[in-house]
Amino acid sequence: MTSRPAVRALATVLVFVLAACSTGSRVDLGDESAGNLIAAIAGEPDQLDPHRTSAYFSFEVLENVFDTLVEPDENLQMRPALARSWETSPDQLVWTFHLRDGVRWHDGSPFTAEDVVYSYRRIIDEQLTNVDKFSAVSSVTAPDPATVRITVRQPTPNLLTNLGGFKGMAIVQRGNVESGQIATRPIGTGPFSFAARRSGDSITLKSNPRYWGGAPPISGVTFRFISEPSTALSALQAGEIDWTDSVPPQRVAQLRDDDSLTLAVTPGNDYWYLALNGARPPWNDTRVRQAIAYGIDRDAITAATSYRTAATNQLAIPQGSPWFTDYHRYRYDVREAKTLLDRAGAAPREMDMLVTSEYPETVTAAQIIADNLTPLGIQVNIRTVDFATWLDEQNTGHFDMLMMGWLGNIDPDDFYYAQHHTNGTSNAQKFSDPEVDRLLDAGRTETDVPRRKDIYSEAATRIADEVSYIYLYNPSVIQAWGNNLSGYQVRRDGAVRFRTADLDRGETR
Repeated sequence: MTSRPAVRALATVLVFVLAACSTGSRVDLGDESAGNLIAAIAGEPDQLDPHRTSAYFSFEVLENVFDTLVEPDENLQMRPALARSWETSPDQLVWTFHLRDGVRWHDGSPFTAEDVVYSYRRIIDEQLTNVDKFSAVSSVTAPDPATVRITVRQPTPNLLTNLGGFKGMAIVQRGNVESGQIATRPIGTGPFSFAARRSGDSITLKSNPRYWGGAPPISGVTFRFISEPSTALSALQAGEIDWTDSVPPQRVAQLRDDDSLTLAVTPGNDYWYLALNGARPPWNDTRVRQAIAYGIDRDAITAATSYRTAATNQLAIPQGSPWFTDYHRYRYDVREAKTLLDRAGAAPREMDMLVTSEYPETVTAAQIIADNLTPLGIQVNIRTVDFATWLDEQNTGHFDMLMMGWLGNIDPDDFYYAQHHTNGTSNAQKFSDPEVDRLLDAGRTETDVPRRKDIYSEAATRIADEVSYIYLYNPSVIQAWGNNLSGYQVRRDGAVRFRTADLDRGETR
């Protein structure tokens, strides 16, 4: 998930209106939630340590708790955050960041440059989830309490994206980590501080009056965990919640003509994909993977999972991005799929497909894929698990094929390196191709934008040709809220920020 040598325009949010709703009473979530914005998300965070989690549900919460050194604005351009300014040396090997004055942690202790050094060294030394973001970094130092200096081994055009593209690169507090409480009671510098958690039900945040960007207008945010999209939408219509991103896509078309609620649909930078386990035969044969790529009907999958709110795409980066590459190799062609299996001398009879109920689109897609692959003589055994189990099974390689999405990407490196480089930290499918490695390494150091675009176009094409992933579609970001909520903006990167949101409790619905 994560920013920026080229400009990315935020697509204009298309505002629609939802079906009429009845007036409802708000659910009592305890004193800590009184007056809060109530937001429904589709699953429970696995933990709240931003350096260790990779779950989107966690980052929906953590986006509001932690800060990064820099951060993307609504146009996905990197802007000051904990760093108020920065400059680079003439050779582009030394980046100097000047920190904001007077920033404090949620417990009242002062924020300093040593916190930045500690946070980055933690990721590097412990080889945590986003360690690849520091692959070019040779040192991180604090010349004084208000200055951070990062030295890189070669020009690194996407360093700002790496440092601030998403909250997996958050600045954390040493004491919070060393006490062992960060995963359950995080302390950040962000607009909201952690207040309470009810396992299986909700997490509550309260407004940070000392936030460097100004105290949020609302008293706090309570995230309720509602896994069923129709239930979340009903709760919104009943006035029991104020906001949700768990909108059933099949409802979008019919929800465009009613002004009782607001629905926002905007093209996103996310993508959904299938991955075949290259560590297992016969999926370690490129021809077999290509056969599966020809054997699935992307249009049917996209229609069934997104109800035509998503754009089918055979690569990761969506149309509208300056890094987009047009690619159309894999049509739905059972005959070509059979030919490739014959050439490989392969006749797979079963496929274990890993999906999770917490992302219902994976379950729906799996059912279509099972039908698609039946003419190839392949029986797809759909294994539906909770997301925590899905992560474990992915990380241990216990699957033949899985489906998932990458969320919040900005720079082309975010779309490809961790997932497809031999040494990528998210290369669960065990893809390894020397030419792809060479191209992805080159893209990380090329400062000429047109040349860098050519490099990533070539890399993306080869990744698809060799079927590291079978790309499916780019979904839209779909969110809905009550008309008494103002000051909130849907973002193309999917980041959920409530720092400027406000509520008018005087309006009845």
